[in-house]
Amino acid sequence: MEGIEHRMVSVNGIKMHVAEKGQGPVVLFLHGFPELWYTWRHQIIAMASHGYHAVAPDLRGYSDSEAPASFTSYTCLHVVGDLVALVDYLGADKVFLVGHDWGAQIGWYMCLFRPDRVKAYVSLTVPFRPRNPKIRPIEGMRAFFGDDYYMCRFQKPGEIEAEIARLGSKEVLKRILTDRTPGPPCLPKENPFGIKAIPPIPLPSWFSEEDLNYYARKYDEKGFTGGLNYYRALDLNWELTAPWTGEQVRVPVKFVVGDLDMVYTTPGVKEYVDSGAFKKDVPCLEDIVIIEGAGHFINQEKAEEINNYIVDFIRKF
Repeated sequence: MEGIEHRMVSVNGIKMHVAEKGQGPVVLFLHGFPELWYTWRHQIIAMASHGYHAVAPDLRGYSDSEAPASFTSYTCLHVVGDLVALVDYLGADKVFLVGHDWGAQIGWYMCLFRPDRVKAYVSLTVPFRPRNPKIRPIEGMRAFFGDDYYMCRFQKPGEIEAEIARLGSKEVLKRILTDRTPGPPCLPKENPFGIKAIPPIPLPSWFSEEDLNYYARKYDEKGFTGGLNYYRALDLNWELTAPWTGEQVRVPVKFVVGDLDMVYTTPGVKEYVDSGAFKKDVPCLEDIVIIEGAGHFINQEKAEEINNYIVDFIRKF
């Protein structure tokens, strides 16, 4: 991968795998589910060419990073603790932060808990959402979207893992990474991932068979439980973040999303982003970019465009 280097580092009591390239100010990339450091391959090379030190860890529970057994070890405090320790290890006072999907949510927590360690933040696909003190997240999701909503379906340990094992990691990953269905994702009990033998799902131009094989090999080796534990800790996160109820994010932010994104097209999200409520909660929100015709995995689908948005934003600081 064009000079990308790899190392294992000790952070916050776990071993973490890190991919990196370049010299200069640190740009820390946070991946989502079901992904890996590899989702940032295009951005790592681009940021290094622009004079930055691009760093993309496998978050705890993923791929070559250590995976604690209990979901209670996957709270926002644990993961932000990992990142602060990683920033310390890198010798950086502050970093530029870029997050996608779950990585974007972790990025918001990092900005909320430790704004002193973040120069500026680029959030892809997931806007900040303030804590609702009146209802636990999973209870709220069940009420709005039903039991088949994917975050609800991920709650019971071992259940969705068994369904993935029956279908095969490669087919499930292929389905998730190529899906462009707008709105809240639901996984019905029968054929939850909508996989059909005929016709086979074609891969988009931005995601090759080689890319899919890398993902599948890593998930076959590690399993999906580590990534799923982030969802299983959602209610615990709600409990732990009570002290930050009503707190604003006070870090310079750029938000980028595709107009076909499953998060953006989930009822309530687009309205929050477009109405000014987002800006109220994130007063240093400098820009919102909606990319037409783009889906959820925007950093891969629109790699060059995303690279330009990141560089144009962070070079101001």
